[in-house]
Amino acid sequence: MSYSTFGNPMGERSERVRDAVAMLDEMDGIDFEYEGEMPPELALEPESRGAYPFMRLTGPANVLIMPAIHSAAISTQLIKSLGGAEVIGPLLLGLEKPVQICPLGASVSKILQLATVCAYDRPLVEIAE
Repeated sequence: MSYSTFGNPMGERSERVRDAVAMLDEMDGIDFEYEGEMPPELALEPESRGAYPFMRLTGPANVLIMPAIHSAAISTQLIKSLGGAEVIGPLLLGLEKPVQICPLGASVSKILQLATVCAYDRPLVEIAE
């Protein structure tokens, strides 16, 4: 997600996204659709893409990558509050040991979700021991 639409206006965060897209373009075997920096309406509303015929997305995006933790936190809470979505996360992956941080007042469902992710992230080496 971005304030920028495919680099217009240019900015530091736009450059990072452009670099990430270029890296994906160079990889073989990518089996998912991806796109560059864009505002939410372009990502989520295919009918708003008339002026961008070069876009690769064939439907609404199902994964949104935010430019920073603050924008991700704000967006998540807006979707949860206004849209009634079930929010999973934030998730911590790739650490030496599997760990998740469960917020105070979490529901049983939320605790179970985070425990499941934690168990999934457990390295297979530990299981073999």
